[in-house]
Order: sequence, then C-alpha cells, then structure tokens
Amino acid sequence: MTDPDADLILRVAAGDARAGEQIVLRHSARVVRVARRMLGDATEAEDVAQDVFLRVWKAASGWRTGEALFQTWLHRVTINACYDRLRRRRETADAEAGLDVADPSDTPDEAWFKRQRAQRVRQAIAQLPERQRAAIALCHFEQTSNIEAAAALGVSVDALESLLARGRRMLKTLLADLGPDLLGDVGEVRKE
Repeated sequence: MTDPDADLILRVAAGDARAGEQIVLRHSARVVRVARRMLGDATEAEDVAQDVFLRVWKAASGWRTGEALFQTWLHRVTINACYDRLRRRRETADAEAGLDVADPSDTPDEAWFKRQRAQRVRQAIAQLPERQRAAIALCHFEQTSNIEAAAALGVSVDALESLLARGRRMLKTLLADLGPDLLGDVGEVRKE
C-alpha cells in the first residue's frame, strides 16, 4: 500500500511550508466536508479544519510511513476534533443550525422544499450517536471504503458495518415520512 502523501509529510516534518500548503490544498475540502457533516455548521467546520492542519504541521515529525495511510490518519484527527467540539456543545448547549444556499435553477418553491428536506436530514443525522454519525459521514458522504472508515474510527470492519446498519435504521425511522428514496445508496456496502 503506497501512501500518495508520504513524501509531502516527510517534507512537512522537515519544515517545508510549501509541502504544508500542498497537503492543505489536497485534503482541506474533504476535512471540511467531514466536519460539516459531523457538526452541522460550516463556520465550525472551517475552524476544525484549521485545527486539524495545525495538528498535522505539529505532528508531522512523528509520522511513521507504512502504518496507515496519511488520509486515514487525517480522517481520525478530524473525527476526534469534531468529537471534542460536540462534547463542548453539550456542555454549553450552544448548537446552531447550518444554512443552505438555494440552487439558482430551482423555483422558489422547489428551493424551499429542498432546504426544508436538507434541514430535516441534518437534524436526523444530528440525532445519531456520535460514532454512527461519523461512520455515516465517512462512508456515505465522503465515500471512503469500509476498511478506510474502520481504520479512521479505530474499529473493526464488522463493528463499522454494525454502526452503519444501526445508523441507517435510525435514519430511515426518523425520515420515513420523506419517502423511501431519500437516502439513495446509503444501503450499499463498500469493502474496498
């Protein structure tokens, strides 16, 4: 298993700022998406991404190639940073809902309906236990393989599949009134 980021991480460890920029450019969109799915807030997701890449910069000298892909480790750091924020939210009860921008090609009624449906889906995902939410975010929204997601969450593939199955069941129950096709390919399993 060849890690496409190994050379960049070694350069980051040596203090190469350009390599750090390349890592950020290569992975920031995915980190933000995972954090947004976990937290439901775009601004907080951006903050998490900054924290994650600061951790990458600081921890690069301790990186050991061959143990796991950098991207898998990056997912783990992102999920842990989100868990930290979620714990702080519970302590302060300051959770805020995210906003969606309407698709300009939609009519106002269609855009409103899509926003309402998206809000319901976000609310349902937010009701999942953290580990189920993380599994759903990685496998279904970020399309990581089950093997990669299991490694990022620090669980076996069987445990990940159990988290996914329980999360899917709960989402289907919570969103039953929105129709059977809402979750798309959430039922598919990827063991790549």
